[in-house]
Amino acid sequence: MKIGQLSAETGVSIRLLRYYEEQGLLTSTRTPGGHRVYGADAPATVRRIRRFLDAGLSTRIIAEIIECVCGSEQEIEPCLSPLVLAELSRVDQELERLALTRESLAELVAAARG
Repeated sequence: MKIGQLSAETGVSIRLLRYYEEQGLLTSTRTPGGHRVYGADAPATVRRIRRFLDAGLSTRIIAEIIECVCGSEQEIEPCLSPLVLAELSRVDQELERLALTRESLAELVAAARG
């Protein structure tokens, strides 16, 4: 399938598909004329990439874990659980830090008003 077809099927812009390829998240072959051609599994791969991005994973992390996807229909393979749990823990710690920062700022505002 050509890049335009992949874009239409997944709703992801051609520009982003090229970016995913530059980042090593998506692969294609080239025709003699230089056009990208993607395999039949490309739409599922793009959907996984989008799911990982929506979950807050960076393209660097996705590049590390995309090979763990072994072609099942599951969005997250069992081998990814430790990595996803570690990222969830990191996000939880950041949320705790932000909650403390918010509390401190709210106290400053309250003191300035009162």
